[in-house]
Amino acid sequence: MNELLAAVDRVLPSVRADLERLVAIPSISSDPAHADDVEASAAFVADRLRELGGQVEIVSEGGRPAVIGRFDGPEGTPTVTLYAHHDVQPVGDPAQWTSGPFTPTERGDRLFGRGAADDKGGFGVHLAALRAFDGKPPVNVVVFVEGEEEIGSPSLPAIFERHGDKLACDVFVIADSGNWAQGEPAFTTTLRGMAELYVEVSTLDHGLHSGQFGGLVPDALLVLTRMLASLHDTDGSVAVQGLVRAEGPALDYPEDRLRAEAGMLDGVEFIGTGSAVSRMWTQPAITVIGIDTVPVAKASNTLLPSARAKLSIRIAPGDKPERAQALVAEHLRANIPFGAHVEIAPGEGGAAAEMVLEGRYAEIAQEAFTEAWGIAPVEMGMGGSIPLAGMFQKLHPGALVLASAVVDPDSRMHSTDESLHLGDFEKACKAEALFLQRLADG
Repeated sequence: MNELLAAVDRVLPSVRADLERLVAIPSISSDPAHADDVEASAAFVADRLRELGGQVEIVSEGGRPAVIGRFDGPEGTPTVTLYAHHDVQPVGDPAQWTSGPFTPTERGDRLFGRGAADDKGGFGVHLAALRAFDGKPPVNVVVFVEGEEEIGSPSLPAIFERHGDKLACDVFVIADSGNWAQGEPAFTTTLRGMAELYVEVSTLDHGLHSGQFGGLVPDALLVLTRMLASLHDTDGSVAVQGLVRAEGPALDYPEDRLRAEAGMLDGVEFIGTGSAVSRMWTQPAITVIGIDTVPVAKASNTLLPSARAKLSIRIAPGDKPERAQALVAEHLRANIPFGAHVEIAPGEGGAAAEMVLEGRYAEIAQEAFTEAWGIAPVEMGMGGSIPLAGMFQKLHPGALVLASAVVDPDSRMHSTDESLHLGDFEKACKAEALFLQRLADG
């Protein structure tokens, strides 16, 4: 094992260099203007796997490209499928970043750049493990790197239907979750699902002078904001009836740590009821993530005839996206004021998931990660969604699903100044290499 850890140390500089090259590709899957960049990032991933001698193909079943690579181990050894995604979130206002979002920059002990943590760093872990074995792992390894995770994996069902047999395995490693803290690894055992909903309100066939008609004629934004406000009780709990709610694990998440990690301003209060972890991991959440209306800089004294909002609904394990969309839509329709015209349409959805860590493979994972990190991994939930997890469980129900991470609470996934802690990245690379070797050793 010491020789293996030394091998990881030797390959880390080249992996770091390739990770930076990958981060520099603006592979924003939600933006059609970056379609060529998503293609380029898939090609980059595929080339790195081919250099190691893998059997590699790029698949695209009506969506963004995914990469599948295979490395055959000795006959009779287990098969491990290693997952990551090469697409990234939009960057928002680039001026809010300390350094360019697609200019990988090291500051202190962190590497900054969009995708450095979520989830190009996850591919970097897989690349490091394979390079440590010089492309000849001690078990069978399949690498699956998706290209549209950040938009809900819409073509994943088609990929699974046509290529799912290539991903069959004994252990499915998802390097796209979160660690408990910087320096403290975790395995995620529950994931909330997700569902989108679009709400459009109309009250007029054209805009009106706000002085002439204000106080008599309802404007669309007034209606929309009142409908959206109805989604939460006064304490911030989700007010929609029928959504699944459950108690979270008996895991203490100190309030001062939560406030610091979230960057909450002085005096701002938490919302909801129940333990912190249940509110984040096993209760539903509804967030207004976008509103189409007139920007303040272009506003005039006009009653707006229409307005539109997009809702992000996080659902607890045990609930279903379609059910949640229907319940939230029903609630909104019951809270339409002033007889306004409202259209509600569902968007993308992804199932919640529960991953039970049982059996010998789970024990080996615990041992390998404890050795690499110097501390046993925490079993935790995640409020975010990985639709692939539940879908894979249905496709290959006999496989252990192991959700690991390079992300820590300071990584700022989906936000400005996203970053990867380089010390944690090294430990994650060593943990995965040790895990593959220990699987071979039994």
